Amino acid sequence: DMFLTVFSFEDVAHIIFFVIGLILVLLVAIGFQAKLSALVLTVILFVGNLLINDWWSLAHNSPLRDFIKYDFFQMLSVIGGLLLVVTLGPGGVSFDEHKKMW
Repeated sequence: DMFLTVFSFEDVAHIIFFVIGLILVLLVAIGFQAKLSALVLTVILFVGNLLINDWWSLAHNSPLRDFIKYDFFQMLSVIGGLLLVVTLGPGGVSFDEHKKMW
């Protein structure tokens, strides 16, 4: 029950955005077109992070500011990991590496 509160399917756009994100995450996880998928996911997460976790727009004495700032930098670390996949590739156990052997 608590896990489902993470998802907010308020309209069709949220559902489409969630499905696209899920597909990109799965592609990166299995290593199929991982560099391209990680790059697209990086752009989506970066723009979303700037729009959603805008801690700089909150008052300096707001208690919510620290929570939003934490989420912002936590998402930046995820983006950094995706940029490593974009730069270095998915590795030897990926689907793309096994495709080269066929």
